[in-house]
Amino acid sequence: MEGEPVLGQAMGAMLPAALAVALSPFPLIGIILILSGAHGRRNGLLFAAGWITGLTIAATLIAVLLGGADDPDSTSSAVADWGRVLAGGALIVLGVRTWWRRPRTGEQAEQPRWMASLDDATPGRALLLGALLSGANPKNLVLTASATTSIVEAGAHDVGLVAAVAVYVLIASCTVLGSVALHLAGGQRAASFLDTIREFMVTNSTVITVMVLLLLGAGVLGDGLSGLGR
Repeated sequence: MEGEPVLGQAMGAMLPAALAVALSPFPLIGIILILSGAHGRRNGLLFAAGWITGLTIAATLIAVLLGGADDPDSTSSAVADWGRVLAGGALIVLGVRTWWRRPRTGEQAEQPRWMASLDDATPGRALLLGALLSGANPKNLVLTASATTSIVEAGAHDVGLVAAVAVYVLIASCTVLGSVALHLAGGQRAASFLDTIREFMVTNSTVITVMVLLLLGAGVLGDGLSGLGR
């Protein structure tokens, strides 16, 4: 079918950003803390629902705003390229800033305030936290904008656009959804495994975050500069 190459190109273009969102340490730490709480089953499902909703809304809004960006001579295309340049630069700056402010030897990393009392979060807080961490988090918003721009510029329209955005959301949500599914199906063994992942993420969160930000930032910046040079 004629749309299949376009869809494949769109999915390939957005894959790095989707994986970067999925591997972000703090949301993964957060969902594991929620799952380990007294109402882990309920709150874990609500957090996942909020996470998917936040990503979907952000990606949809960006796709609407950048409609027509598949035409290299359009205003939308120029806006998308300049947006990539700014977004890539912002990711690199954020990566350098994160590394500069990393805990030194012997220091303990400060836990973000939103992680406090996650084990007894209310249903509304779990849902809202999932949506905010996915759709309103500045890093995720930049990555979602980059991924959605790539999808639009690949020429995906109508059903193809919806399918590509849906795949992006699913890939970007795979660690959160996987953690919830594992908790629901695995019992105590799964809880121990998830806690091991949490400890690894806490210990290595700075390195993981910096690598993701710098690599994605360089890629997004390069794509933006390449587009402006057409």
